[in-house]
Amino acid sequence: MPQMGVSVTEGTLVLWHKRPGERVEAEETICEITTDKIDCEVPAPASGIVAELLVEPEQTVPVGTPLARIEPDVPAAAEQAGGEPADPTPSRAEPAAARPEPGADSGPAAERPEPGADSEPAAEPPDPGAGAEPPERDANPGPPTQAAPAGAGRHYSPVVVRIAQREGVDLGAVTGTGRDGRVRKQDVLAFLEARTATNGTEPPLHSESPYREEPAAGAQPQRLSRMRRSIAGHMLQSLQTAAHCTSITEADMSRIEAARTRLELSYLPFVARCVIEALRAHPELNATLEDEMLTVHREVHLGIAVSLGADGLIVPVIHDAQDLSHEGLAKRIAELARRARGGELDADDVRGGTFTITNPGGYGTIASTPIINQPQVAILDLEAVVKRPVAVGDGHGGDAVAIRPMTNLCLSWDHRALDGALAAQFLGTVRERIERWEDP
Repeated sequence: MPQMGVSVTEGTLVLWHKRPGERVEAEETICEITTDKIDCEVPAPASGIVAELLVEPEQTVPVGTPLARIEPDVPAAAEQAGGEPADPTPSRAEPAAARPEPGADSGPAAERPEPGADSEPAAEPPDPGAGAEPPERDANPGPPTQAAPAGAGRHYSPVVVRIAQREGVDLGAVTGTGRDGRVRKQDVLAFLEARTATNGTEPPLHSESPYREEPAAGAQPQRLSRMRRSIAGHMLQSLQTAAHCTSITEADMSRIEAARTRLELSYLPFVARCVIEALRAHPELNATLEDEMLTVHREVHLGIAVSLGADGLIVPVIHDAQDLSHEGLAKRIAELARRARGGELDADDVRGGTFTITNPGGYGTIASTPIINQPQVAILDLEAVVKRPVAVGDGHGGDAVAIRPMTNLCLSWDHRALDGALAAQFLGTVRERIERWEDP
């Protein structure tokens, strides 16, 4: 099971694309997995014959758990080498899993063994901290569960069912393009895109799940979803790790109000551009702190919190955000939000962030104390823009009262890495960039 994010500890196998005995090519999709953050396809690390499937569909296993074994094509390898075919009993290759990034702890590397090897490479065991014994399985697992032909008795993968339930999709109305008419995730996403284009609506960006009404009398308690459990653990771990402090300033959004109205954009990409400029001026906040090691990053990899409604929230990352204009940021934010809600994010989309912006102001809140997205050292909260009376200069050295679109900028920061003066200076720079906004 590949590592799919710093806070992800387990994943669920959704579907096998290959059966035992079938050939798979390197980088060809061998299975699909889902985690509490993203769904993705896993490529085979090497070419060969699928010898054994070690994890059943819908089974949840810790990161690093072997998923399958691939045997090398021994006769072909021997012929290519110009020698005699090796022992007809082929050796086993290591488990199929996604290739980890350099330096990432993603379980055992899947290297192709030498043809004719007599011994099986030892697979690295899962993290002992997972605390679970390997599940028992049939010594001769049958073929994976396949969907029935279109019509009665259709079978849907857990990913398809989850997206359909979240978005209110009748799967009977979705045309399947998979084997035997199976409805794939891509089919549901295409159905949603067509429905959105018809309705012309897009749900708002937000950092937190909406408030829920009190349960009715006699309502049965339900266990938190896997995503909500992961969020709970990540947030609690952040509170227990970082020395949280919050600083708040207000900003006059008059200039950005005029610019966004003209371009028909939200406030968020303008504020994001101002934040990026402030991070370049105060790089100490564009940093991560891990095991008492502070890393100040040169590039700004900006996380934008996106609400998934009742399913929770996720923070996709805009890598190298310093290279984008406010209009480029607006397009990238909209794209990531759409992919997040459609379950299309991959591992690279949710890791590597150096600073995060959360945006609950669309729901009318005026002050919040966001929890830092570990291992980052700060997070900025953009609140509602509200017209209210403020004191301004009258142009003649005196004061006057005027109505201005105002917002609160709330910065939670880690006192282990920063001090209040630096946090205040950063907020001051963000406010200055906002109030002096000029279109490029």
